[in-house]
Amino acid sequence: MRKLRFTVVFALLICLIWGMYQRLPAGGGKELPALGPFFNPFSGFWQNATAVAQSGADQALALPGLGEAVDVLLDDMMVPHLFADRMEDAVRVQGYLTARDRLWQMDMSSRKTAGRLAEVLGTPQMVELDRMTRRQGYAWAAARDLVSWESNPEVKAMLDAYTEGVNAYVRTLTPANYPLEYKILGFAPEPWTNLKSALIAQGMAEVLARKEFDLAATQTLDMLGKPVYEALFPDWNPKQRPIIGGALPDRQALPLTRSVPESMRTGDAGTRLGAPDEYSVGSNNWALAGARSSSGRPILANDPHLNLTLPSIWYAVQIHTPKVNVYGVSLPGIPGVVIGFNEHMAWGITNGGHDVADWYKIRWADADKRTYLLDEEPTAVEFRVEQIGVRGGHVQTDTVPYTVWGPMAYAHDQDHPLCDYAFRWASHDASEPDYVLVFLRLAMGRNWSDFREAIAHFDVPIQNFVMATREGTIGIQIQGRWPVRAPGTGRFLQDGSLRSSGWAGYIAQDQLPVQKNPDQGFVFSANQHSTAPDYPFYYTGSFEDWRGRHLYDRLMHTSGGTLDSMASIQLDNYSLRAAEALQAMLNLLDRRGVTGHPVLDTLRAWDFRYEPHAYAPVLFEVWYDYLYGLTWDEWPSGPDHPARQTPEDWRLIDMLERDTSHPFFDLRATPHKESAGDVVHAAFDSLTMHIEAHPARPWGQHRTVEIRHMARIPGLGRSLQHVGGHGSALNAQKETHGPSWRMLVALEDSVFARGVYPGGQSGNPGSLYYDNMMDAWATGKYYDLLFMKSKDEPSDRIQHRLRVQPHPKQIQ
Repeated sequence: MRKLRFTVVFALLICLIWGMYQRLPAGGGKELPALGPFFNPFSGFWQNATAVAQSGADQALALPGLGEAVDVLLDDMMVPHLFADRMEDAVRVQGYLTARDRLWQMDMSSRKTAGRLAEVLGTPQMVELDRMTRRQGYAWAAARDLVSWESNPEVKAMLDAYTEGVNAYVRTLTPANYPLEYKILGFAPEPWTNLKSALIAQGMAEVLARKEFDLAATQTLDMLGKPVYEALFPDWNPKQRPIIGGALPDRQALPLTRSVPESMRTGDAGTRLGAPDEYSVGSNNWALAGARSSSGRPILANDPHLNLTLPSIWYAVQIHTPKVNVYGVSLPGIPGVVIGFNEHMAWGITNGGHDVADWYKIRWADADKRTYLLDEEPTAVEFRVEQIGVRGGHVQTDTVPYTVWGPMAYAHDQDHPLCDYAFRWASHDASEPDYVLVFLRLAMGRNWSDFREAIAHFDVPIQNFVMATREGTIGIQIQGRWPVRAPGTGRFLQDGSLRSSGWAGYIAQDQLPVQKNPDQGFVFSANQHSTAPDYPFYYTGSFEDWRGRHLYDRLMHTSGGTLDSMASIQLDNYSLRAAEALQAMLNLLDRRGVTGHPVLDTLRAWDFRYEPHAYAPVLFEVWYDYLYGLTWDEWPSGPDHPARQTPEDWRLIDMLERDTSHPFFDLRATPHKESAGDVVHAAFDSLTMHIEAHPARPWGQHRTVEIRHMARIPGLGRSLQHVGGHGSALNAQKETHGPSWRMLVALEDSVFARGVYPGGQSGNPGSLYYDNMMDAWATGKYYDLLFMKSKDEPSDRIQHRLRVQPHPKQIQ
């Protein structure tokens, strides 16, 4: 009997061990990762904790390909300070260290752009995501970029050095010390390549420069008719304060037709619209001239707003060579420093927001859709075969047709309205050969001339580059591939049968908007319009309407500026959108004699700041959301209706102020003819009912900030309920988007800087440096950035030293 019990228990144990090494179905096409490798005491997550405990020890390292030894000093934030005799050696070590701290992040970011997530995740959702990514040509474009980059020997040398540094780290890995996510998800790292760096750059272009509304705008135009559409969706906001000043037109009431299309009065309007989530990827930057600072020297500030994740988007680093001494943040996977400063100059970037993507209708010459007409000439479609690897399944093949305009992303979906359209995107064009050198040259910049020469080779996405020098120069340039379009084109679906429908090239470098040392004493950008309407080239896009105006006002009222006062601007929770909208709403409610309500008392006392402890922002947002939905109740919405554009907030606020009797304020659900005041009152009634049905919560709890893990692995992200800000405030914090790096630089005799980002240097969730800056970031605190002039400079902030030597065998 004892032997039988032993045999049964042993068999169950074997089954349990076997089961722990199997991926199990979780429903909905998803799988649970195998738990055995994760809990294995010899190679599971325990080993990651051990590695973290040992990672700070002073040590020596040998890297293949290194020309001369490189000294690495790690400070109390685990920021590496690299001291090298050659930039190529510094970049090689940068690749090694970035991979040591962020390999899994680099891997998954490049896989996402390449359409290779299903290879390691294997779910049907990942297969479809990969398929759509490839159909839009991101990997194709990255391959074209790499060919261009590697045509420049200097660029190729830098890419090769970075890649070899990454792979030197990858070769040290065994299953026991794989980064934690590899163990959880059950796959192994693979070698890095130069193509992966191009994919990282292409992925950032996709985030910042992929936004367009061609289909939605065309369908909305068809629904409204041209007069109403042009009135509701003008190219220019008359309240706008552009980045580069010009002859601003007098502010006049925008014309509105006095009718609503009959079809919108009688058709099914679908579900109620909510207020739009306007410009979602934004940033602020500015440079303050010495005349406005307390020191008499410039101050530069930058806070790029991006999707917030763990591991963090940025990786801080200092690189010191005989020609360069630069500190800033890098994108894991790309050599150099993207935003930063040296001993002479600082620079920062914000997104331009320009529409650089169009859809072109293909006119077929044959029923098989293998030939199309271009200026009446038959032109053959080119077909690109995509092999999509699927974990645990067979390789899937997808064939994507390409035209002179670009790929046909929806050619396989006959029911999709873009089935017969080709996708034209500026980032599909091969990048400049010197693109990779842009930030390496900025790192060596000393003056305005150096700055402009460096950024001239930056093409996609369009960015607002701001700069300041210790000698007193400040300036800004809108830089990138800016399509030359006929006025009014680019907003709607285009005719792809005519070459004349395309862009007439790109705006020449010497005609891009630029400003140096303006009389106002500052340069600035916050994703608003690049120029005033008198700029000679037409452009369209998604531009911010509120932060730029408020930033201009703050800077105009600045004198004796300091890093502290500049920090107060970055952390400013005031919303001009809320101020203008609420005043208009309260004025209309006053005219109806609505007074004395406690909610109104709270709102009237509000200072329009989205502070985390305040209740008024919640009241306003709910009230405005109801108002927006009631005003545009004619708008079709919901899953049974095609995509439509919805009017921007500034347009509705302008109507509340200037055109309160417009027919769009008339509610479809009643036989009466309502005005703006009626709609505001009805929305207020809905607000009071909402309050009765929902417990009172302050803004920080109402709008919780979620900084999720990149793979959405539970427990590896952070949820924050004490963060203020709003998308329309300079502290443009949303649920998952916000300031990804706050930097302030005082360009005095000795350059001094502060910075912080929501996370930490390490991508290992078991590390103390995974999210050690999160709480400081959330509460508006900064760290002094340790900017060293030599490796021998004494500092009690240096925690560890690493001497990187050339490998004795120089194994490649």
